[in-house]
Amino acid sequence: MERKNLIDEINPEIRDVLIEMGAEDIFKCYQCGKCGSACPWFQVGTYDFPVFRVALEAALGTLAASEDKEELAREIDKVYRCVGCEACVDQCPHGVDIPKIFRAARRLLVDFGSYPEVLKATVRRIRETSNPFGEPKDKRPEWAKEIGIKHFDPSMEFLYFAGCIPAFDLRARRVAQATARLLLATEVPFGTLGTAENCCCEIVRRIGAEGVFTELASANIEAFLKAGVERIFVTCPHCYDSFKNEYPDLGSKFEVLHSSQYLLDFIEEGKLKPKRPFEYRVVYHDPCVLGRQNGIYDEPRSILRSIPGIELVEVEDFSRSLSVCCGAGSGGLWMEWDRDERIASVRAKQLTETGADVIAVACPYCLQMIEETTKSLDSEIPVMDVAEILAYSCLEDPGPIILPEDQS
Repeated sequence: MERKNLIDEINPEIRDVLIEMGAEDIFKCYQCGKCGSACPWFQVGTYDFPVFRVALEAALGTLAASEDKEELAREIDKVYRCVGCEACVDQCPHGVDIPKIFRAARRLLVDFGSYPEVLKATVRRIRETSNPFGEPKDKRPEWAKEIGIKHFDPSMEFLYFAGCIPAFDLRARRVAQATARLLLATEVPFGTLGTAENCCCEIVRRIGAEGVFTELASANIEAFLKAGVERIFVTCPHCYDSFKNEYPDLGSKFEVLHSSQYLLDFIEEGKLKPKRPFEYRVVYHDPCVLGRQNGIYDEPRSILRSIPGIELVEVEDFSRSLSVCCGAGSGGLWMEWDRDERIASVRAKQLTETGADVIAVACPYCLQMIEETTKSLDSEIPVMDVAEILAYSCLEDPGPIILPEDQS
């Protein structure tokens, strides 16, 4: 294949549009290549993804700018390979925000309708039904009704926002219910907003559909304000990041806490008392959005260490800020990559090779990706949310919990 002559293809207009859409970091990069080895695609090894070239191509105006159909298709594929894990940002000497450059390119592609059909369908479902599954809105509260969770009112201490995957996916629903049972045990008043909740739309913004994000995020803020919400407790790190770091740009002023933060507070206050031993070797997987992007590393581990019988182990060389992404972020959850081009396979192997009996997670995206991948690798190791393990230890009725011996 003939190589591009980048000098001949410089397009300052595309460059200026990318900068306007958020790619301000394009001139910081000095092509050291350190980001390349940090990128999870480097670990996969079957897809050529030189991350450091993205800033150069953006600066030259050649990123996603080809007029050749086949070349544009390859460029679009590259732009949507980024899973937004920010491992590159973490390792960059200049702190170049490569995912932000990708997001600017995605906004440009979305404006022209030139992005993957599977993601177009995801955005359409979220806009039409307020969730990525396309389920009717009246199904959102079902998980809460099953265990008697009340509708939020202003006298309550906080709103529990479980998120779309825990609300609609049957496996992740068990996480929301385990979390809610723990909250009920503390006797701290809380509730949900049921059908008034929309998708947090973090994924919509990562795909590049900025207008849909603004529309539905604004609707969420309006619903929270109308209900008198001041504090929001979330299960999903993607909701946490969106509410905490992006909604303020639209005028929100809510306090936001991830479940691992609040549940640890309850343990330290004595409102939750782990007592039933969980006598297994457990490895904790750091979600990118919770850990690398929001600095929450210790709370989930502290919860696990508070539970009698647990032996907590780590993935050597690849934990905390060096944790490898599950591959679900920035639309990856809905993309259909070839079997040998899946980031989740790399991470699942790292986790199972620790010899752990259980993989612990604190994100519904990670739960879904790692659980499905371990099964495809013929591994019987269960994947459990930290809240499920805590509920098993604290509660007489923790709900349905799948232990290692139940897998065989």
